[in-house]
Amino acid sequence: MRAVVVPEYAPIEEISIGDVAQPQPGPDEVVVEVAAVGIGFVDGLKVQGRYQTKDPLPFTPGAELSGRILQTGQGVSGWNVGDRVFANVRSGALAEYCVVPAAALRRLPDNASYAEGAAMPINYLTALYAIADRAAAEPGETLLVLGASGGTGAAAIAIGKLLGLRVIAAASTEEKREFAAGLGADETIDSSAPDWRERFKGEGNGVDIVFDPVGGQLGEEAFRALAWRGRLLVIGFASGEIPSARYNIALLKGASLVGVDMAQLERREPELAKERLAQLDAWLASGELKPVVGEIVEFDDFQRAFAQLSGRSAQGKVIVQVGHLDG
Repeated sequence: MRAVVVPEYAPIEEISIGDVAQPQPGPDEVVVEVAAVGIGFVDGLKVQGRYQTKDPLPFTPGAELSGRILQTGQGVSGWNVGDRVFANVRSGALAEYCVVPAAALRRLPDNASYAEGAAMPINYLTALYAIADRAAAEPGETLLVLGASGGTGAAAIAIGKLLGLRVIAAASTEEKREFAAGLGADETIDSSAPDWRERFKGEGNGVDIVFDPVGGQLGEEAFRALAWRGRLLVIGFASGEIPSARYNIALLKGASLVGVDMAQLERREPELAKERLAQLDAWLASGELKPVVGEIVEFDDFQRAFAQLSGRSAQGKVIVQVGHLDG
């Protein structure tokens, strides 16, 4: 089968598609014929060996996939060949076929496309866990989303609105702000403007929650935009820079700096993970939640998907279309 192969950690321009053996399912596993793969910022770091955990070489990148079940292994129940599914795996998604633990499978409803399924697994669980649990958001609170036009930011806008929050989207260009407004943001601000924090100065003007997948100077400035008892959610560092928090700001504002590591959720809080996944799946099936799909690139052009993430030009979740499956 065809798969993206990383023989050595390297820039994405040096990575290519190769021929590898088609995998077989072990006990409690299935083989999924891959239709689409969602690409995230972390995928690019893993390819270069810059992520905090490294995949053993050689490996196939990609963690978020959708497709249909081709084979089931011994002990698999509740799933059948041909079922439409999506899943989050450690790696291996950027291939024509991928082995997936049956426990990781989620059913893709008929009202969702394969591209939408591939956009779901990480971003929307991250946003729901961050906003509902780590920030303990209450309806009516104000949520400031940094990097609002990207895949994670778009998910935060959607989840914020579903939870009854007032959402302010921060983005650096007019095109990105218009995109965020189209997703339902109540207000947009130009995060590239030197005085963007002026909007939040003065008693009663700060934000209750900041959702920050960007980091860097923007994250530091957003920490200062918090209201009394505000919470800044540390999601990631797409800017490539880790901010230095000023503890005196937390003191003066009674504010909290809250880390969000979705990778640890299932290990440390498995029951909460199940509850949040069930909520997301219910919203997806009912049509209340529609994952935001950005550009869809063909498998042979997979490098362009990574370039969009590293160049911070993506709007919505960037998808690599691996297989042209019906439905």
